[in-house]
Amino acid sequence: MRTDMTASTGSCTNPKFTSQSTTDLAVLTCTVTATGPLPISIKTAGGAVLYATTLTVLQPQVAMVTSMGNIVLELNPTAAPITVNNFLSYVSSGYYASTLFHRVIPGFVIQGGGFTTGLVFKPNVLPTIALETNKGLSNVRGSLAMARTTEPNSAQAQFFVNLIDNPSLDYQSDASPGYAVFGRVVSGLSVVDAIGSVPTTAVGAMTDVPVTDVTISLVVQIQ
Repeated sequence: MRTDMTASTGSCTNPKFTSQSTTDLAVLTCTVTATGPLPISIKTAGGAVLYATTLTVLQPQVAMVTSMGNIVLELNPTAAPITVNNFLSYVSSGYYASTLFHRVIPGFVIQGGGFTTGLVFKPNVLPTIALETNKGLSNVRGSLAMARTTEPNSAQAQFFVNLIDNPSLDYQSDASPGYAVFGRVVSGLSVVDAIGSVPTTAVGAMTDVPVTDVTISLVVQIQ
C-alpha cells in the first residue's frame, strides 16, 4: 500500500517512505526547512486521508565539549538560514573535533573552529557564505556569530561567542556590515566566561592565543 500513499509535509521537503517501512509501519523521512508547527498528512492515491498530525520542530541545538566544560548552543535558522546550515554541515561532518579556541580577548569574544594543536590551520571544506546581518539578531552577551575576514561574504568555519554586549559588531551600514549572529548560548555560559579569562600570549603573528590549549573535542547536534 505504501506505493499508493502520498505525503503532504508543509515546510518539510522531499518526503519519502524509506526501505525500513513494512506492511504494518510506514517510515517517512523529509528535510526540515523551518522551525515551528509542521503539519503532516498521509493520503491514498485517491485523496482519502489516512493519517494527519502536527509536529513541532524545535530550534536546533548543538553541544560543544571543551577542555574547560560543556556549552550548549541554540541556533536560529529563521533569521540566519544560510549561516545555520553552514555551521550544522561542519558539525555533522565532525570538522570541529580537536580544534581550539585560538583567540581569546577578555571582555570581548572567544573565537574558535579553525586551528588545531600547535596553531595548525585546519583547511575549510565548504565554500564561503553570504553575510546574514541586519536580520534582527545582535552581538549581545552569549550570542554566537561567524568570524570572517574584511570581506563581508568570507565566513567559513570559524565562529565566536560574545563575552559582553558588542553592538559595534552589528550591522551599521553597507560600508560596515557587521558580523552575522546565528545563535546563542543556552547552557554553559560560565564555561564561556572561564575560557574568556584564560591567560593569553602572542604566537608568531597571532595575538590573544591561550597559553594553555583550550580544546574542542566534540561538537554534536542534540536537537
